[in-house]
Amino acid sequence: MKANELDILIVPGYQGSGPDHWQTRWEQKLSTAHRVEQAEWSKPVREDWTRELIKEVGAAQKPVVIVAHSLGVPTFILSVPFLGKKVRGAFLVAPPDVANPDIRPKHLMTFGPYPRERLPFPSIVIASRNDEYCDFAVAEDIAKDWGSLFIDAGDAGHINSASGYGPWPEGLMVFSQFLAKL
Repeated sequence: MKANELDILIVPGYQGSGPDHWQTRWEQKLSTAHRVEQAEWSKPVREDWTRELIKEVGAAQKPVVIVAHSLGVPTFILSVPFLGKKVRGAFLVAPPDVANPDIRPKHLMTFGPYPRERLPFPSIVIASRNDEYCDFAVAEDIAKDWGSLFIDAGDAGHINSASGYGPWPEGLMVFSQFLAKL
């Protein structure tokens, strides 16, 4: 599929994605992309965040592709049973280990543990070997359970602007290839 045939929903994580984050840049670049807004970015509430995502998917006029980063990943995964057939694919970047009792801030654990059922549509999980929010082996394991293509980003931190991923053209190329296969 082509991007203009889809509603691309950007699902940021904890504290949202700032102006230099690759999600914000992609949202500005892709004409059919828009962000799932949350009322409270710094104090995420699982039920509120999933409700907003479910509402946005329900309002979509075209098939949906999800682009989730960090806490946006469990927000999406927890919403999957309530999304119907509109979602055609998911691009999931830097999933945090929300079952890890050492995760900070602590309230991120309220989004865990992850459901491990196979996803009913194509998906990609991209993870870093030195992500402070998720051990690489954990990310690889959940991607396997979800039936996702797993991509090793190397030592890329949390794959955010603080880790040097502003425009992230390599990610956009992978995303474009993913869309072409849908």
